[in-house]
Amino acid sequence: MNKIHSCLSKCLTGFFFILLFAILASSTCICEAQDQEKEGKPTEVLKYKLAAIASILVASALGVSLPFLVKNISRLQPDGEIFLLVKTFAAGVILATGLIHILPDAFDSLASPCLAQYPWHSFPFAGFVAMMAAIGTLMMESFATGYKKRIELSKAQPWNGDEDEEVSDHGGGAHGVHLYGSSFVLERTDSSELVRNRVVSQLLELGILVHSVIIGISLGASVKTKTVKPLVAALTFHQFFEGMGLGGCISQAKFKQRAVAIMFLFFSITTPTGIAVGIGISNMYNRQSSTALIVQGLLNSASAGILIYMALVDLLANDFMNPKMLSNFRLQLGANFILVLGAGFMSVLAIWL
Repeated sequence: MNKIHSCLSKCLTGFFFILLFAILASSTCICEAQDQEKEGKPTEVLKYKLAAIASILVASALGVSLPFLVKNISRLQPDGEIFLLVKTFAAGVILATGLIHILPDAFDSLASPCLAQYPWHSFPFAGFVAMMAAIGTLMMESFATGYKKRIELSKAQPWNGDEDEEVSDHGGGAHGVHLYGSSFVLERTDSSELVRNRVVSQLLELGILVHSVIIGISLGASVKTKTVKPLVAALTFHQFFEGMGLGGCISQAKFKQRAVAIMFLFFSITTPTGIAVGIGISNMYNRQSSTALIVQGLLNSASAGILIYMALVDLLANDFMNPKMLSNFRLQLGANFILVLGAGFMSVLAIWL
């Protein structure tokens, strides 16, 4: 388990810095056909960018930490109905982020006239990369959970005479078949679920970080006041609700305090850091360069695939098939309404993002 956690953490950190390097290196090969943006007053644009850094940092930190701040409230416990509805809202936000915000941007980038006809206009790379990212996420989750499961099964099985019982085969079969104690079975099930929750939370954060750093750099490098101004409020709400979804997953994963702090920190500072980097390279960064379009398109595609898979399979399917929800019609109706509300709210933000 520690090896899995360490490996995923290293991949998360390494990928983040590789991504930054790739974006920073994408300021050449300018597409001459692209109309240049009309610049606003530098001081006014910078004012909105600094406001964006502060507001997004606060919103991100508050959103991702909210599930932990309310965990001592009995009605908001992870196994409670209200927490389940909050997770459903956040899952709707994450699903809309992947389908409405990120994937269309990926298609636009890789279909740009600034790119060569072959191979970029000859094959739907955005959809292909998103599909492979979703399959890769499934494989990583499956292998990590399976690895832990095989370790558990290979261990010597405990036997407790007080809890176990000897079952007779009344059909004439062999006698002396021992059933494992219920406490051991429950412990093993909980352990497998814990592994799954940890893998889910780390992969979810990876998908979110990829998109966050790209949109942060794009905002920071923008020179138009009318482009930056509406993004401040839109991205603030975006990061807050996305953080709620991630924070809920992290709380269920029961990481150690150090790991939780690292995941909180990465999510909170990624977009503000991207904005700061964008400000620093705004004079030389060109979002319409062929290199930038390819890097952004491919990484956005991968991010969209990860988020769509995580939202549908690990968050929504897992909760909607929960016996607690299946046995409570009122909760089912509420969850469906909240899901549409979360997805709809984030879809509306696409007007400005």
